Amino acid sequence: MSSHALSDDQVAAELKKMTAFIRQEALEKAREIHLKADEEFAIEKSKLVREEIAAIDTQYEKKFKQASMSQQITRSTTANKTRIKVLSARQELLDKLFEDARKKLKDASTKSKNYEEILQGLILEGLYILAEKKVELKARKADKDKVLSASKKAAEEYKKNFGQEVEVKLDEKDWLPEASAGGVFILGSAGKIELNNTFEERLRLLETDALPSIRATLFGENTNRRFKD
Repeated sequence: MSSHALSDDQVAAELKKMTAFIRQEALEKAREIHLKADEEFAIEKSKLVREEIAAIDTQYEKKFKQASMSQQITRSTTANKTRIKVLSARQELLDKLFEDARKKLKDASTKSKNYEEILQGLILEGLYILAEKKVELKARKADKDKVLSASKKAAEEYKKNFGQEVEVKLDEKDWLPEASAGGVFILGSAGKIELNNTFEERLRLLETDALPSIRATLFGENTNRRFKD
């Protein structure tokens, strides 16, 4: 077998073809790598964008919650301060109301035209509560005549309504202080049971027992109150 030697021109032509082929393959490979790189870049970019958006959303939601909570705290604090001011103002008004009542109470026995009638009612109330055959009264010395008259009428009414005699005696050795506003102490069971029916005590009871009703009258019903007396 014989071989045909290539001329220089033919060798150059073949080299040219091979170079062109290799160059073409390299270009296609480079294009493929470039396309793949662009695709991977786009995917990575999209992933990073999504992560960043998610991070921004999380941060925004966190800040929104913080702002909302801060707003609620501020609103609640303001509401509580306002409520405390209102309650304080109401309490001041009630304190003044009862303080004025205490001041007027001192003149009640002297200025009231029906003081004896009031004493009779206070004594009669004590007789009903104690329900004893013999009771003793303590009063101011200045009220002696009115108390004696009122106790007699109270005993008569007690007998009429209760069907039982009762002896009412005024203690003329141990008087109530003259600074007292008036009223009586009623003692039963030989002094072992004592009922305070003085004006001061009735006002004190009014401050505690009737306070809810007074509040409702002055300020209206409390809509948040679940139970009523």
